[in-house]
Amino acid sequence: MAVTQHITLTESELDEIRRANESGKTPVVFVHGLWLLDSSWDRWAEFFEEAGFAAVTPGWPDDPGTVAEAREHPEQFAGKGVGDVAAYQQAVIERLTVKPVVIGHSFGGLLVQILAGRGLSAATVAIDPAPLRGVLPLPPAALKSSAAVLGNPANRRKAVTLTFDQFRFGFANAVSEEEAHELYDTFHVAGSGVPVFQAAFANINPGTELKADKKNPDRGPMLIISGEKDHQVPHAIANATFKKQRKNAENVTEFKEIENRGHSLTIDSGWREVAQVSLDFVSRFAK
Repeated sequence: MAVTQHITLTESELDEIRRANESGKTPVVFVHGLWLLDSSWDRWAEFFEEAGFAAVTPGWPDDPGTVAEAREHPEQFAGKGVGDVAAYQQAVIERLTVKPVVIGHSFGGLLVQILAGRGLSAATVAIDPAPLRGVLPLPPAALKSSAAVLGNPANRRKAVTLTFDQFRFGFANAVSEEEAHELYDTFHVAGSGVPVFQAAFANINPGTELKADKKNPDRGPMLIISGEKDHQVPHAIANATFKKQRKNAENVTEFKEIENRGHSLTIDSGWREVAQVSLDFVSRFAK
């Protein structure tokens, strides 16, 4: 499935792609979710590079280059839907000469499933993935987390910045108050309201963009990781995602719950544990 040629990647993204291709190593494409930037993967990128992979950390379309710029111009995030972001990530992957490992968190975890379903991934890790169509559980904690966006229908067209209390509940409930403030100050940016509304209506919208081909024999191996204490994507959602994906008869599908971790598990002080679990999985299938 080739993407149209109108998608323009940033110079930084093109440099990472060029470097990965020249290295001859297996690339790892890291896909961030809402309310974060690609820089949230910097430590993961270094960790995987040290393990012999070539890291590629694309943003979403029109993402600002830094957290500071993002806070000055939050409007740049508005209007981006899941289909837009999936096409953008596919444009990155299609420029790689070796089929990559793909790792995503939150809505990034949803996006990597879409990409894997298109046969674009050598091995996939979906961390606390937002729900695709067909994933039915709606735990109260997830509803409360999404209320920051869904509470105002006008937010669909806007970029939404979480308050600290909203971030604390949805992302940073499993870390100390001090670390929660540090994470909010270091990583949090506005996010498009579109994907949250798309997720809310995915199961009643047959034409939703939140679909993945879960039975494609070219999907490749997949690991679903869940943080035990995640409010944004509680265990019930991650486990339901796993049960859908394990119907893929041709490929390995595994599930790992990490104790005492919330939605911030990729950026908080325990990130290395999650990165190691991810590395151990993908190293079985891609070198």
